[in-house]
Amino acid sequence: MLGGRVELLWLHKPGSTNDWIWCVVVTGPVAMATDPLAEAGFYFDELNKLRVLEPDVSQKTSELKEECKEFVDKIGQFQKIVGGLIELVDELAKEAETEKMKAIGARNLLTSVAKQREAQQQQLQALIAEKKVQLERYRIEYEALSKVESEQNEFIDQFILQK
Repeated sequence: MLGGRVELLWLHKPGSTNDWIWCVVVTGPVAMATDPLAEAGFYFDELNKLRVLEPDVSQKTSELKEECKEFVDKIGQFQKIVGGLIELVDELAKEAETEKMKAIGARNLLTSVAKQREAQQQQLQALIAEKKVQLERYRIEYEALSKVESEQNEFIDQFILQK
């Protein structure tokens, strides 16, 4: 623009009660290379609708909107996958805890059985020692009785020989 002025007016559309239109008024000399609407920040899109954003910015905004939608969809899918993974890990943790408790129970049972066997072994060793003492006592008693028997047999033999 070479010194002219661009004005935008909001005008009532003739013959309509509720429709309003934008009107661009250019005053002064205007160079042909410049677009007065573009200088005012207004642009026409491919459907010839008046826009406030530049077409490039509008296109990039639309692309960004689509990318954001795709990103949100991917995040949703990721959350579903992670949710499934968390459920799976929780189930595995519960199973591991159950198996851990079983293993602890089995270990405690083995320890208890081992202690019972040790106690039983000690009882049997005490019984063996008692039986050895009893055997020794019976052996000594046997020897004493054998001696008495031999003495008595000798006495009987002498008594028979004397008669």
